[in-house]
Amino acid sequence: MAETKKVLVSMRGIDKIFYGQHANRGVDFELLAGEVHSILGENGAGKTTLMNCLAGIYLPDAGTISIEGSHVFLPNPKAAIDNGIGMVHQHFMLVPGFTVWENIILGLGDIPLIIKKDEIIERIREISAKYGLSVNPEASVWQLSIGEQQRVEILKMLYRGTKVLILDEPTSVLTPQETRELFKTLKNMVAAGHGIVLISHKIEEIMEISDRLTVLRKGLRVATRQAAGISKEEIAEMMVGHSLEGAAQAAGRSEPRGVVFECSDITVRGERGAKALNGVSLSIRGGEILGVAGVDGNGQDELCEVLAGLLPPESGSVKIEGRELTGAGTRAYIESGVSYIPADRKGVGLVAGMNVAENMALKGYCRPPMEKGRLFIDWPRVTDFAAERVKDYDVQIPSLLAPVRVLSGGNLQKLMLSREISDSTKVIIAMQPTWGLDVGAAEFVHKRLIEAREAGAAVLLVSKDLQELTSLSDRIAVMYSGGISGVIEEPQNSDIEKIGLLMAGVK
Repeated sequence: MAETKKVLVSMRGIDKIFYGQHANRGVDFELLAGEVHSILGENGAGKTTLMNCLAGIYLPDAGTISIEGSHVFLPNPKAAIDNGIGMVHQHFMLVPGFTVWENIILGLGDIPLIIKKDEIIERIREISAKYGLSVNPEASVWQLSIGEQQRVEILKMLYRGTKVLILDEPTSVLTPQETRELFKTLKNMVAAGHGIVLISHKIEEIMEISDRLTVLRKGLRVATRQAAGISKEEIAEMMVGHSLEGAAQAAGRSEPRGVVFECSDITVRGERGAKALNGVSLSIRGGEILGVAGVDGNGQDELCEVLAGLLPPESGSVKIEGRELTGAGTRAYIESGVSYIPADRKGVGLVAGMNVAENMALKGYCRPPMEKGRLFIDWPRVTDFAAERVKDYDVQIPSLLAPVRVLSGGNLQKLMLSREISDSTKVIIAMQPTWGLDVGAAEFVHKRLIEAREAGAAVLLVSKDLQELTSLSDRIAVMYSGGISGVIEEPQNSDIEKIGLLMAGVK
């Protein structure tokens, strides 16, 4: 007879409302000791909101939460931690200038006046060894890789006696090797009786590590299933409510036209004086998607900023349809038909504190029809424009007057696409456009980029996802150490290993 596992967490009838709309509506969720329970759903389905209620970040508007059979009130994260619940967020909450051990004890209420550093470090080493979390307690956080920083976040929770660990999109910033190490740690934790909740959109990874799956859609629980025996197609269909078409694979490819956008011999120095770009030359034809592959930090950020007019190069030139744009300023790039979709949606692409309509006016406020008498903005026109674009791109918003910070990642991306892509767009620079998005939102982004390509736009697609690059791109340029290590002419017929070698600088 199979052993019955203890219920660690029971959430019943959870409601959470923002700006009059339900983020969660009557959601039930249960976590057992010794299991990995994953929560999936489209962006905006209510996954993170539900777990924020469990972590004490939000107070639910209705419903109950029980820990090991006892009802609890979780008004803040400290109350959640005191009840054995810890959450590692998608964006880490660490102080870069502090050491690992200083970050781990930061915020503890029982720190003595005289801190016994050696005892703290010894305890950290014990936890590290037990769960396979290799990290130097005396290293400064800024010196650590992303994977190591994530280990520090997990150590911080284990040091506080966490029984329930919630991980929000834990593999979105990790390499495949770091993901494997994380999964080893999670298996060690489960074996020790911990309960793990994973919030993710990566179906293949979820199926590999999970015992059970709960799917949310539009704030409602669709199903809770055992992970064994379910297919990724079934999961995807439950998430989005319909079968996916595979837009990238199904799209026909038109013949590229002449060169629309090009850069020649671009050189840029980084903050420390070293060359971030070293003589980069690229050309993109109309009706073509040029993919850019490479490990983060090899010049992709600087290349996109130069091509969007945000960063003046030390030397070299940028041209659109043969016309020089170098040093002309961002406004000149925009007026020439260059659209930029940055990886940082809230920090660069959108202003988190401004509302939807205001964000939609950021590109066109200084020219008709949004401009009114050279000195004023025609807000009724802005509102009409925003409403039209939001409808066309199916952006789910509470109101045009709602601040964009309340939108999910997928809706933020749709909003940015709706502003950046228009009939006058000649060039699209898309940097990590599907990062952190679920399968439905990613499919939507792919469709829009393909439509822009078919309409004759020149598209530069920078992505960490090699599968995305090979399925969407007409050509792929591989970046290594600030230069182009090679160009793949037929990505669909190329060996992934070859691209990987070029990413490592092997020509």
